[in-house]
Amino acid sequence: MSHADDVLEPMWRTIDSIVDEEGLRRRLDAGEKLRIKYGVDLTAPDLHLGHAVNLWLMRHLQSRGHTVVFLLGDLTTQVGDPTGKSETRPVLSREAIEQNAAAFLDQVSIVLDTDPAVFEVRRNSEWFERMPIPQLLGLFSLTTNAQLMARDMFRERVANGREIALHELTYPVLQGYDSVAIDSDLTIVGSDQLFNEMMGRQLQQRLGARQQAIITTVITPGLDGGPKQSKSLGNYVALTDAPADKFGKIMSLSDELVGVWAGAYTTLDDSRLAELERAVAAGGPAARDAKLTLAEAVVARYHGAAAASHEREAFLSVFSDGAAPVDILEVDVAAETVTVLALLELVRPDLSQSARRRLLAQNAVRIDGEPVSDPGLSLTLRDGTTVRTGRRSWARIRVGRNV
Repeated sequence: MSHADDVLEPMWRTIDSIVDEEGLRRRLDAGEKLRIKYGVDLTAPDLHLGHAVNLWLMRHLQSRGHTVVFLLGDLTTQVGDPTGKSETRPVLSREAIEQNAAAFLDQVSIVLDTDPAVFEVRRNSEWFERMPIPQLLGLFSLTTNAQLMARDMFRERVANGREIALHELTYPVLQGYDSVAIDSDLTIVGSDQLFNEMMGRQLQQRLGARQQAIITTVITPGLDGGPKQSKSLGNYVALTDAPADKFGKIMSLSDELVGVWAGAYTTLDDSRLAELERAVAAGGPAARDAKLTLAEAVVARYHGAAAASHEREAFLSVFSDGAAPVDILEVDVAAETVTVLALLELVRPDLSQSARRRLLAQNAVRIDGEPVSDPGLSLTLRDGTTVRTGRRSWARIRVGRNV
């Protein structure tokens, strides 16, 4: 097995494609230490398991001595990446950008090794704020309108009669130049960023630099089976979620996605993955156990085996045996008498009124273990009354205290 094979073998499970695989293999076989570009726009960060696919590949390469260049797009954030957007994005304030930069650093450190020997932080304001206008115009001259309009989202906007702001057209060029500025050898991205990173290869070539290789990774459906995990859809598992939340969210995953998620988000070997697929196909308790194995493996990867084992036991106790969780949420209520709907407003402020009513209609609300469905029913509460809404949400009532 060549050195390149040795490095790439553990990565193939989550790789979709490699642009210039031959060049990447040549550099690895030569023993070169690669500079791996990881660029982010500093919009509100909420990294999830889908983002972590790329991060774990980078972490693997860091373990081989390669350096991740964490590029904070503080200037390009003010331009706004049009990727996937049907309208021009609002521009963030400088203060918001700096807050998001700090949050991003905290979140990537959950996976990446931040030792300066293999981790470097840069900002693209370093070069763009100093770049003279003639040089910037010269950079733009290397790209044609036809190249930019080949991007599907731009074509879609034109077809739908929506405007494209001039600064949005420049964004792929600016992101591409980042690869030149940091001397990128490799970037690992989702397929939605391939266009911009191919622009980086083009600019590197035209400016006399060696071209970066590009690895694109698999995109995994969200918890609800949608095309991908998304904050706006609420169908994701965040890296910052507590172990119990990670475990509980994964247990809500549909059976047919267990194998896909296990392949993308765990380090279970191929034989274990095959076992999970067979268990899911069998259905019933076997499928449930497969999902438990998936949830435990994900939690173990981020929080350790002890935490994962604890969450498995807690989940089985709470959701299989009907026991209340130990770390139950406590909610203060001013009056002893309250309607069911008013109580739900206090214990589930995260839900809309219609969502609360749906829970009642679905017999998914239990007060001290007894199902209730009438939103207008008057309840007499006591200290310690438990309220269960759905499968994973519990609250214990404290009457008349600290209200």
